[in-house]
Amino acid sequence: MTPSHGPGTGPASRWSDLERPPLNAPALRRALLRPGSLWTSVDLVPGTGSTNTDLAARAASLAEGAVLVAEEQTAGRGRLGRTWTAPARSGLFFSVLLKPDVPARRLAWLPLLTGVAVATGLARAAGVDTALKWPNDLLVTVGGEERKAGGILAERAGDDGVVVGVGVNVTLRADELPVPAAGSLALADAVCTDRDPLLRAVLRSLEEWYGRWTAASGDPDASGLQAAYAAGCATLGRAVRAELPGDRTLTGRAAAIDGEGRLVVALPEGGREAVGAGDIVHLRPAD
Repeated sequence: MTPSHGPGTGPASRWSDLERPPLNAPALRRALLRPGSLWTSVDLVPGTGSTNTDLAARAASLAEGAVLVAEEQTAGRGRLGRTWTAPARSGLFFSVLLKPDVPARRLAWLPLLTGVAVATGLARAAGVDTALKWPNDLLVTVGGEERKAGGILAERAGDDGVVVGVGVNVTLRADELPVPAAGSLALADAVCTDRDPLLRAVLRSLEEWYGRWTAASGDPDASGLQAAYAAGCATLGRAVRAELPGDRTLTGRAAAIDGEGRLVVALPEGGREAVGAGDIVHLRPAD
């Protein structure tokens, strides 16, 4: 959508890339900040290092449901210290502050819940089949190949808060991908790449799933979360290699997601092991 008015279109202008118009903050607030909503504030900044870092620093003074959105992140972070970068206005880069009143042992489900919510929202608004790679990657299919188009990072903030960050590549072109294994909604033939309705859909989906989960005291079975995650998880049933802390490696078949959100790996020699932290590699049969 090309804007009908606004600042000039010089190199420094936020309108300079007409294929990537800026998000409409007033419209997002009107759509999301309603009575009874989980969302209590929506702040949009042109750029920052990391929305997770910024929101965590302000968590003590904010109510649950604060949302921070950036048009560009220069020091976005993923799991295991990885960086997340993308051109300005090419994706959704945001963090939310949540303060779930659930048992501490169930907090590990929060990034998995966010994955289900993001995948559900994007399916509705973008018409893209988004799968989940345990524990926090969003996968799309580009040219018949599985590609990572997004990721989730949850971090504790203060005594009772959790900041959950989401990054999704929306309009990245093939020559802009940071690595060959990356993808975007546009490359996956999304029917919509307008970031405003995409962000609204994702946040509404997150509100819906978070409400179910917290109403069930974080119980993944009673809330339907465990079944929904398993149904959308591309890792289950696959041959995988788990690269674990301490330079330990585990190879087997991803058999299940247990009640604590861990990946249960069936070992070739028999038996099973639950993986709570580590990097998972999907193996092809030849591997």
